[in-house]
Amino acid sequence: MISKTEAQTSVLHVADSLYVIGNYSKAIEQYKSYDRPLEIYDKIARAYVAIGNYDEALKNYGSGIKTNPDDVLLKYEYAKLLSKTKKFKDASKMFNELVYLDYRNPNYHYQLGLVLEQLGDSTAMNRFWSTYDLDPTHQKAIYKIAKHFVQKRQYGLAEKYIDKGLDTYENNVELINLNALNFYYQQNYTKAIVWFEKLISLGESSEFIHEKLSTSYAQEHEFKKAIEQRLLALKFNPYDATAIYVIGTYYEKLEDFINAEKFIKRSLLLKDVPLDGEYQNLGMVYNRQGKYREAIEAFQIAIKENPENIEVVFLSIISKDKYYKDIDTKIKLYENFMEHHPKSVYVQFAKSRLKELKQEKFLEED
Repeated sequence: MISKTEAQTSVLHVADSLYVIGNYSKAIEQYKSYDRPLEIYDKIARAYVAIGNYDEALKNYGSGIKTNPDDVLLKYEYAKLLSKTKKFKDASKMFNELVYLDYRNPNYHYQLGLVLEQLGDSTAMNRFWSTYDLDPTHQKAIYKIAKHFVQKRQYGLAEKYIDKGLDTYENNVELINLNALNFYYQQNYTKAIVWFEKLISLGESSEFIHEKLSTSYAQEHEFKKAIEQRLLALKFNPYDATAIYVIGTYYEKLEDFINAEKFIKRSLLLKDVPLDGEYQNLGMVYNRQGKYREAIEAFQIAIKENPENIEVVFLSIISKDKYYKDIDTKIKLYENFMEHHPKSVYVQFAKSRLKELKQEKFLEED
């Protein structure tokens, strides 16, 4: 009998050792050869979790709880796995039971809050508040509370709780990201930049971060930095026509019209929507470079895209005015415009330019 007991102890010791070194399947085999399975359901369940066999893990957790109904740790692990496998109603029931057994445990409240969120239950926030009340340093609960205030546009309260979280963990990436967004949504781009830059300094990089930081730089008229960040964002989505177009507009702000032309043209090739605004902008970039023929072509495309865009029609005439040599042709352009768009805001400019052209013609004839 002693020999048999020693043998079984050895089986358990070997199984535990296999589990510790990560040989989970072999550990499960050893655990199953143990002659008192009621004692080790939890160990078998954890091994199954480790290899990703959640169905078997749930079965063993369930059997373990039936055998040891007072084992709180077993119930907690079981509830977390129910949540992980999207069995939210069962998880909610188990976490509620745990909260009842130990109301002072903040993490029971937090985990219950996560499950209630998935169930669309509005009382989820109450659980996060309970977590915070029991543990004011609970980073994940603080994040949930601060995010709630950001979504409600209660930016001052959001900042208050973000600061509380960062006081105890200054490199909490989730809270730093939330802080950056909190300032961004308030259009406080100077402070948003500080926090987006901190995210990047911590090794974070995503299309969202670089795009928002780029926009913040642009709002502060730091267009070189805005371009750098947009180019980084573009690595995540190389065919984002809107981002490529925006880069072109930033180059335009820097009066780097060659690159502005390059990026705007590239974006137009990728788009399949009405593009009058984009071609209008391309035409203006051409004009700034003195490329009036190219500008005319761009404006003509814009007019085809949207014939109702009177601004483009007039910009086209201005480009033709600069490109054409014949004064009579120029005069005819402005007369036609005034005839077809008598109520346009550009009529006064057309009248003024028409007067100048007729004076030029008179002087030439004279």
